Amino acid sequence: MQRKVTKAVFPVAGLGTRFLPATKSIPKEIMTLVDRPLIQYAIDEARAAGITEFIFVTSRGKSALEDYFDHAPELEASLKAKGKTEILDALDHTNMDSGAIAYIRQHRALGLGHAVWCANRLIGDEPFAVILPDDVIATDDKSCLQQMTEAYEETGGCMVAAMEVPAEKASSYGVLDIAEQNGPLLRVKGMVEKPPAGEEPSNLAVIGRYILTPSVMRALSQKKTGAGGEIQLTDAIAAEIDSEEGVYGLRFRGQRFDCGSKAGFLQATVAFGLSRPDLRGEFSTYLEELMDAQGPSGQGTAG
Repeated sequence: MQRKVTKAVFPVAGLGTRFLPATKSIPKEIMTLVDRPLIQYAIDEARAAGITEFIFVTSRGKSALEDYFDHAPELEASLKAKGKTEILDALDHTNMDSGAIAYIRQHRALGLGHAVWCANRLIGDEPFAVILPDDVIATDDKSCLQQMTEAYEETGGCMVAAMEVPAEKASSYGVLDIAEQNGPLLRVKGMVEKPPAGEEPSNLAVIGRYILTPSVMRALSQKKTGAGGEIQLTDAIAAEIDSEEGVYGLRFRGQRFDCGSKAGFLQATVAFGLSRPDLRGEFSTYLEELMDAQGPSGQGTAG
């Protein structure tokens, strides 16, 4: 039986330059989809998968992220006095128990692999998850990470979330080379980080969910650089392919939104807005009216 995964690393040290000027004063992870910040979706997904210890790899300017998960006694007292119990219940999900969350600074941006390595001492000799909050995944039942932890209980080893991408976009991702497939479970025989266009082994891309063994941390400790001169997490995982337990990909059930891009963030906002019963009616009516006003060419209609 595999050791249970209870720790998760959240690399959140990035500057969020694609969202400037908004990210000049707030961390990108605090930007909201509807009424919840990106980081809350990541935390909720982790909790649903049984994660109890949360490790944030941060950088300067991320104090708002730490404050978000702290208690707000004055606000909570005000809401309680006004009888706003529904809002209080929602606020309760943002509070983290003392000791459940840890913050580690990444002082230099040396790549995703380096960010994960920064959590080395807190991980110890345990399997662990890595969640990239930029990737928000909507599912109908089990969260993406929960699907992965359940599969991991059967396979062990390392596991990455995999999804098909258009062939012309594969060179922007870590790409899997598949040895065999058993339903949604993929046995991996190779991984390439951002392969040159036309040299991709498949169109199955790795997205921001991982379950990793302590051996990956040991590989990252060597601080070998890869694509872009950075310490690549993909390279450390690929080193485990020939190990006894191996590396697996899981085609998860759900829809992934790339909220690290403006277009992806807008798409997620629309999708999550329409999924809300309290917003769907008014929002969908507005979108229909907007599309009608745009006309067939998308250029608007004459007044």
